[in-house]
Amino acid sequence: MKIALIGYGKMGHIIEEIALSRGHEIVSIIDIDNPEDFQSPAFASADVAIEFTTPTAAFGNYQKAWAAGVKVVSGSTGWRADHEAEVRRACTEGGHTLFWASNFSLGVAIFSEVNKFLARLMNRFPQYDVSMEEVHHIHKLDAPSGTAITLAEQVCERLDRKATWGKGLVTRPDGSTEGSRELPADVLRIDAVRRGEVPGIHSLTYDSPADLIQITHSAHSRQGFALGAVLAAEFTARHSGLLTIDDLMQELVGQ
Repeated sequence: MKIALIGYGKMGHIIEEIALSRGHEIVSIIDIDNPEDFQSPAFASADVAIEFTTPTAAFGNYQKAWAAGVKVVSGSTGWRADHEAEVRRACTEGGHTLFWASNFSLGVAIFSEVNKFLARLMNRFPQYDVSMEEVHHIHKLDAPSGTAITLAEQVCERLDRKATWGKGLVTRPDGSTEGSRELPADVLRIDAVRRGEVPGIHSLTYDSPADLIQITHSAHSRQGFALGAVLAAEFTARHSGLLTIDDLMQELVGQ
């Protein structure tokens, strides 16, 4: 399979290494200094482009890749509030393809299923209040993380006492904070911490006067995210439309 990389930071380098180890070819690498390569024959020859950039650049990158007739796998977060409707139309009516996930880790996909099951179960026990904390490296621009938002949305869909999620206390790399842990009772609070080079930790806590139940996923490195992105590219090469990690997991579990 021919792969183009959009974004060549730490994740881009690891994705390149894993893709090559699985027998794929990297035909184009686009970073901040060569955006003109979106119009190159090399980029257009790609079966799939894997995009890991920034919230502000992601949607424009999708459009440029689609204009070249290239399918996209993206792990960029933070663009959905402004562009989700446009992306859905592009993939359902415009004939384009995007595989988007807030997190490509297979461990997080499994954790997501546990999260949904636990939320359904805890809907019967209103004495437990639920909150979330996510911890990431200091280079991550958005807070809360896309993965945290996805997990929170899963809980809110299954827990009658939570209408929506809200940003709680954000702790910056220098230790300063913004926001508050005091949110309305029907809002699932997400606290965010930025420190060091933490690949990603997500914890959901159900607390009651009697006890506390907590589930946590902690990534050891970016390797798991990168492998998941390459697996997603292999899947996307064979499928079309708006694709998610759930679609990939169904195929993997079916195997």
